[in-house]
Amino acid sequence: MTTAWHFYEPAQGHGLAHDPLNAIVAPRPIGWIGSVSASGVRNLAPYSFFNLLAYRPPLLGFSSQGWKDSVDNIAATGVFTWNLATRDLAEAMNASAAVAAPEVDEFALAGLEVAGGRMVDAPRVAAAPVSFECRLTQLIRLETKEGEPIDQWLVIGEAVGIHIDAAMIEDGVYQTTRARPILRGGGPSDYFEPGAPFHMRRPG
Repeated sequence: MTTAWHFYEPAQGHGLAHDPLNAIVAPRPIGWIGSVSASGVRNLAPYSFFNLLAYRPPLLGFSSQGWKDSVDNIAATGVFTWNLATRDLAEAMNASAAVAAPEVDEFALAGLEVAGGRMVDAPRVAAAPVSFECRLTQLIRLETKEGEPIDQWLVIGEAVGIHIDAAMIEDGVYQTTRARPILRGGGPSDYFEPGAPFHMRRPG
């Protein structure tokens, strides 16, 4: 049977009802980023262009479309937190995505209790079962293939402190699905929760 392909060049448009790109690269972990401005205003925002980038040292990064409050805060203070978004916290995470003025505290907006950091002066989501305290390592403006800068900013941080709810650990092993992490899909309202893990050891 011959496969029928829908091919498109992104620069010319996708020709579909909805851009398929972030529905294809999905589901994606959520970068729920806590930061604080130089004047002390707390900020909390979810980013779907996020992932762990390296083991040692533990580096993670998120990409912001536009110079948003999170980026501005991190550029000014050099620190931030990542907080695990879970099914129990999904509505609060969604509330923190609201477009708000820089003087608005999204922790308060989402009705979330704040916890402080031990290693960095940045706010954490107290109810999150996992939080990373991070120090900025790189802030990179992304470019096109022609080398033209775009309004997209990659923030990379090193996790210098990691908080894990002990209930998520069994026999010394972190139980990924126990926390019920949620993942971002492709549509305007698509989220996923891991449901059917399987085990397969890598060779070598």
